[in-house]
Amino acid sequence: MPGVEKTIRRRAVDPPAAWQDTPLHPLLARVYAARGVADPADLELGLGQLLRPERLLHADRAAAVLADAIAADRHILIVGDYDADGATSTALAVAALRAFGAKNVGYLVPNRFEYGYGLTPEIVELALAQGSPELIVTVDNGISSIDGVAAARDAGITTVITDHHLAGQTLPQADVIVNPNQDGCTFPSKNLAGVGVIFYIMLALRSELRERGWFREREAPNLGQFTDLVALGTVADVVPLDRNNRILVAAGLQRIRQGQARPGIMALLEVASRSSQSVVASDLGFAVGPRINAAGRLDDISLGIECLLQEDWSAARELAAALHQKNQDRRIIEADMQDQALRLLDDLSVAADAAPIAMTLYQADWHQGVIGILASRIKDRLHRPTIAFADGDPGEIKGSARSIPGIHIRDILDAVATRHPGMILKFGGHAMAAGLTLPRKAYADFQRAFTEEVERHARDVHLQAVVESDGELSPRDLSLETATTLRYAGPWGQHFPEPVFDGVFDVVHQRLVGEKHLKLVLSAPGSGELLDAIAFNVDLQRWPDPSATQLQLAYRLDVNEYRGRSSVQLVVEHIVPSR
Repeated sequence: MPGVEKTIRRRAVDPPAAWQDTPLHPLLARVYAARGVADPADLELGLGQLLRPERLLHADRAAAVLADAIAADRHILIVGDYDADGATSTALAVAALRAFGAKNVGYLVPNRFEYGYGLTPEIVELALAQGSPELIVTVDNGISSIDGVAAARDAGITTVITDHHLAGQTLPQADVIVNPNQDGCTFPSKNLAGVGVIFYIMLALRSELRERGWFREREAPNLGQFTDLVALGTVADVVPLDRNNRILVAAGLQRIRQGQARPGIMALLEVASRSSQSVVASDLGFAVGPRINAAGRLDDISLGIECLLQEDWSAARELAAALHQKNQDRRIIEADMQDQALRLLDDLSVAADAAPIAMTLYQADWHQGVIGILASRIKDRLHRPTIAFADGDPGEIKGSARSIPGIHIRDILDAVATRHPGMILKFGGHAMAAGLTLPRKAYADFQRAFTEEVERHARDVHLQAVVESDGELSPRDLSLETATTLRYAGPWGQHFPEPVFDGVFDVVHQRLVGEKHLKLVLSAPGSGELLDAIAFNVDLQRWPDPSATQLQLAYRLDVNEYRGRSSVQLVVEHIVPSR
């Protein structure tokens, strides 16, 4: 089934007056202005520009609890999540606490297939069986762990919740909650990932320990050493890259490029065939993050955490190789599931240009750990909110939801749960992604209720897939110099997207590579200069097309490195014949 047709829409840019006297390249000024950067000073991304930790509600209280625990040599247990944000959050918490002098700190991450998400009573019971912690600190989870926190309290365990997910109407009765999205928190950046939240708490902890004189006989750790983990978790969790997050990511990328990153991150870049010296945010998002996530999707995220914690290069390479293999296995499973899903859509006569307003798909034998990626692929293909379900516990099915701009998927699920009590057993998430559990027998009713709720919310939403363009490039800007400038002008990411341009090109040559990628040699009309381009995962029913002599493209200008040679390459986001 071919994907939905897209339209190109150029961003309307009216650069503020502050840009008029800047020595910045006019193209960059145009790109930054289109992303809401009102003042060139906002491009300063040094760590000194970070928002102060004292502005994060209760970070000081969490720091005091942790400082007490370190001083008393209490058993501290970090309870994480089974994705890349959870893995980096866990690794950072463990490594930083040890750097501060904590002698008794460990971690526990729920296996998604046995315990599900977050701090549950079962996880508390498991923690007690493994060593009776005196303090539990959640990272990247916990804001909805009402029963788990109650179980910990009943067992006499102090709990500190650190999370960034949206809170429900009732909060857990933890000793401390740190979450920029909780009521009463005025921290300006609501977009911190879980790893960003725990990093801020470590900043507050260092200040607390310094005030207590903890560092009179020991050196205070430089917390900049953990920014590689912060960058990885922030990019992999696809949180909006506001200025504060861009500062964190930029610091981490600089550390990696200088060869100062943790061995595990360097080894993961190595197995993904990415150069650490030229790493950019997309390398973390598309190469490193998926390999960490593969452990949590197929087995146990602890493999990824151990890779990130590893200080021995040889051991880090072994763990990275194991994660790489799991990612290969994940791709095979995903490809099979996607084929099944597309056949299911064909059987239902769902055409990309006439898709229903919302999609729900269920196969009993689909892999729980991969349904999120499947939902994302179908969402991208149809440009519709999509939920993919697989069997969960007996009598239950688990779903993973992905949405499109304008449809807040967690709010949709909340509305369904309110209108139909008992239909959804549990759910959580944010605007673009969510997870949920249903009774299997409620699936058909949920399909109808979900579609109806999306219809209520989608009246003013553009359901046509759109490629946002930064306009046309002149032939002289189609150069390696421009491509290199753009590559390192980020970090680019969610809500601060990498520049995309559009234009019409003559086709000199076209062929398939890697079975489903279209390799092109192009020429800008009237220029005579040849350009390489590649379009990934094309519709094989349409491409190659020998009759297409001219193409309209939306593309990213990128640097292709091959056998030590760098050249400019157009990475095609959208392609249609112009004639």
